[in-house]
Amino acid sequence: MATSMVMPQMGYDMKEGKVVRWLKKEGEDVIRGEVIAEIETDKATVDYEAYTGGVMAKIVAQEGATIPVGGLIAVITAPGEAIPEDIITEAALTESAGSPAPAATEAPAPAAAPAPAAGGEVRASPIARRLARERGIDLATITGTGPSGRIVESDIPEQGAPVPAPGGTAAPATMTSENVELSRMRQAIARVTVDSKREAPHFYVTVEVDMTKAMSFRRDINDELDAEQRVSVNDLIVKASAIAIGRHPKFNSFFRDGHLQMNASINVGIAIALDSGLIVPGIPACESKSLVEIATSNRDLIFRANSGTLRNEEYSGTTFSVSNLGAFDVDSFTAIIFPPHAAILAVGTVKEQPVVRDGELAVAQIMKTTLSTDHRVADGAEAAQFLVDIKKLLENPVSLVI
Repeated sequence: MATSMVMPQMGYDMKEGKVVRWLKKEGEDVIRGEVIAEIETDKATVDYEAYTGGVMAKIVAQEGATIPVGGLIAVITAPGEAIPEDIITEAALTESAGSPAPAATEAPAPAAAPAPAAGGEVRASPIARRLARERGIDLATITGTGPSGRIVESDIPEQGAPVPAPGGTAAPATMTSENVELSRMRQAIARVTVDSKREAPHFYVTVEVDMTKAMSFRRDINDELDAEQRVSVNDLIVKASAIAIGRHPKFNSFFRDGHLQMNASINVGIAIALDSGLIVPGIPACESKSLVEIATSNRDLIFRANSGTLRNEEYSGTTFSVSNLGAFDVDSFTAIIFPPHAAILAVGTVKEQPVVRDGELAVAQIMKTTLSTDHRVADGAEAAQFLVDIKKLLENPVSLVI
């Protein structure tokens, strides 16, 4: 039976997506779950998996075409099956409406190109690669200003602008009065955060967590693990959150149309800062993952978020989120709830501080955490109980592995 492959909704506010690249050609066999295309949203480039098997009978949306959510992008049929007439008609409408605009005039070629990076690979963020491709710029001619010389969005010149000479000294920055266009990701972040603050009545609960035992536990467990399995502080927090959510399922729900949509799986979103903005992809089924499995999944998620190879369900299927600014030496902060979640946990750095124990002064490693909660979903006492459960789990870290 012929199956219409449509533009998925990969995110709360996604309205359209762009087909970046097809990984299958017409006439090729397709296996269910196989990645067949790369789709660019406002925030990331993600892998698009086939939800049926068969033959790629027709590619409707060509590379570069922007298609609304739910719009037809391809047709998969059984071997030898003809495409039904109604799908052919829909395909014709999509092709005429979604064709990419004609390419702009090519940018002038640079006078000299530097040698490529070691191994022939140029380090660049996904959005920088897209902008370079759209503007006809060879990434090998760009000197990156990101971490380890990585090319970021701001390094890509505007269409037709001269490319700075590689290795040349940049002119000192000057302050000017001007309007700066926001990137698509920054526009999406602005839209989501404004919607969240307007629609969800936020309230905040903060506790201090004594992480002394947790930090010692982490050192001990990492001594027994390979490098790719080692546990971070954030992994401890994700695991503790998943256990606490199992006891307080309201915090894994969505408020929709006057009722709570309870979610069976605990998919914890991790706020990840990219060169061009913030995304919150998730680790699925945290309720059934061990601490080490969460650590491995988290490391893989961060790597693929930066390389632009997230999967649809990781980008759109989260049910709770954690935002950690501890690496930036931030003591505490409040985070905006990521729609349609009911809550988000904001985590600060772990710091040595004086504490009083049994009437005597001691030094402990303290971390402040703040839970932002949608008041339509839970009240202050419920949020406090949930957050205190996370605190107890972290202060007794052996509970995270038994």
